[in-house]
Amino acid sequence: MAKAQRFSCASALALLALVSARSAFAQNATTAGNATAPYPTLENVSLEWLVSGDANANGVAKVRYRKSGDATWLDGLPLLRVPAGSNQGFSWQNRHAGSIFGLSPGTSYEVELTLTDPDGGNATKTLSVTTRKLPVAAASATTKNVTPSTFASQASGAQPGDILLLADGDYATFTFQADGTEAAPIVIRAENTGKAVVNGDVRLDGRSFVYVEGLTVNGKIKFNDAEGVAIKGCTVNTPDDGIIAYGPGSVNGYFCDNVVTGTTSWNDPALGANGNNLGEGIAMTGPGNVICHNKVKGFRDCISTLEDSGAINQISWDIYGNDLDVCADDAIEADFTMGNTRVYRNRIVNSFVGMSSQPSLGGPAYFIRNVMFNVVYSPFKLHRGSIGDVAFHNTVVKCGDAFAVYAGDVWARAWFRNNLFIGGNGGGTYGGYGNGDGDVLSLSAAAASCSFDYDGLGSIGTNKFTGTVGGQNFASLAELKSKTTEKNAVQVDLSTFAASVTFPGSPFPAVTSPDLSLKSGGAAVDKGEKLANVNDGFAGTAPDLGAYELGTAPPGYGPRTGGAGGTAGSGGGGGVGGGSSGAGGSAASAGSAGAAGGGATAGGGGSGTGGSSSGTGGKKSGDSSDDGGCGCRTTRAPATSAWLVLAALGLLGRRRRRSTV
Repeated sequence: MAKAQRFSCASALALLALVSARSAFAQNATTAGNATAPYPTLENVSLEWLVSGDANANGVAKVRYRKSGDATWLDGLPLLRVPAGSNQGFSWQNRHAGSIFGLSPGTSYEVELTLTDPDGGNATKTLSVTTRKLPVAAASATTKNVTPSTFASQASGAQPGDILLLADGDYATFTFQADGTEAAPIVIRAENTGKAVVNGDVRLDGRSFVYVEGLTVNGKIKFNDAEGVAIKGCTVNTPDDGIIAYGPGSVNGYFCDNVVTGTTSWNDPALGANGNNLGEGIAMTGPGNVICHNKVKGFRDCISTLEDSGAINQISWDIYGNDLDVCADDAIEADFTMGNTRVYRNRIVNSFVGMSSQPSLGGPAYFIRNVMFNVVYSPFKLHRGSIGDVAFHNTVVKCGDAFAVYAGDVWARAWFRNNLFIGGNGGGTYGGYGNGDGDVLSLSAAAASCSFDYDGLGSIGTNKFTGTVGGQNFASLAELKSKTTEKNAVQVDLSTFAASVTFPGSPFPAVTSPDLSLKSGGAAVDKGEKLANVNDGFAGTAPDLGAYELGTAPPGYGPRTGGAGGTAGSGGGGGVGGGSSGAGGSAASAGSAGAAGGGATAGGGGSGTGGSSSGTGGKKSGDSSDDGGCGCRTTRAPATSAWLVLAALGLLGRRRRRSTV
């Protein structure tokens, strides 16, 4: 080869290497896009910050916030890094996403987001966001007294700002046809709570800003394609579904302080996806919904989002303070959520599955300070390739494996901290599914991107401490620490709790949930990791493990005395507090929705990043695990880099041809 030709080849190869290096750097550097706060709720704010680049996903977005006009900034939890992806027919954009917890209703806040990336692309964004107000009648509302005989005429003439005050008596099923406004809702209210009885369904399809308060409904309340609807302080007795919205679902709804009772019993034939169970207690789709402080008992799923093609823009939800019993499949089914779903401070007893995230579509899906006792199959069902599940400060006591995800689909980017998982003897086959023989963790399909640490783990009556995490088996606490990310795990048992707790060695008969407050000096005290805006204000040298911080009273679960009201309390823990939640009201006025940002959307083409099979266990009959063929959006940087490489190769070819003439 001639010297000139060798020189040309070497130069071209050097150029190609330089272009490739620059291309890789360009892909790893972050370019910040639009930041939004879509669908603020009463207590929390959702944050989404679109980015391009950062192919190695090492960018970090920190959060601080303050009430408008305050001088002092408070730290929030860093946003979760959510790479672009697709799963189960939905796709989502490349972004950072997360929430600010424990805010006050109807209050304006300043938010500062700071992105740092060691590969380049640092940026700062500021936002102003206002939480929603409590859903109450207008101050200038006109009250109209209504009886069963006058209801139809009064309802047909209802105007924004009216209160239809229903006298005691039996009312027929009705479909309401009038709309209120955000400033002047229409309120349908029982004069005496529970004494105005509707024998049949209440239909609010297509309605805006209609509130139903204090009725007894012997049927269902349904509100497809609704906005700003509130169902408060009602008693719903139903043979199938209770409070429900299909189709476009509900936007910025408020469903709180209700008692919803179904007909499903607690026995083995009732358990699981194919069990002899019926109905959804509270179920809907759409963005910005708040489901709080309800008592729900006797359903297939006690509280549920919608799944597969029925899931529409399921972002920025709050599910908290609920008291859930006899949920024969899932107590809380947060399936197909699309970012910033917050499930916190709920109490669950006698349920097949505690919380389902089957799947989370990128995340974050938050599960914080929930208590689960006598959950049979698994506390967290992370099937169908779930991505972006976040679990902090949960307390679980159950027979069989303490925390297991049995499906074979790989689940990724999960973040678990400060939980208490206690399993033990009594494992077996229930509802056709096995729940293990007392492993503390059985997480074989967890991806390397999952992070578990600072958890308290135990197995009652088995005389063992065994399990697997991501294919790493362990047979002692020391092996768990040395082989997995659980470097700060501790071993616990029932002596962790202040009260005497009887272990649920069999799921049957049904039990009541005991007080799972911690014992002073116990193994779970001062063993947690500090998490900004989640466990601020902890006592001692470090946060405690589990749902309750030592020295704080457990929060109230189920309907509040006098219904909704007040503002969210932080209890002993700050943010999503570790104790009493205060009066904790919520509201359903539309608020400033903002852009939906990087939420998951259906459609597209190309390969997906999520799991493609449905795995085993806990899957509803009729669920589809088919990949809908959705793909991810592409960014400009990779395309530009590819063009530069091709150009370099073309230059190399031209030089070779010239050198041979």
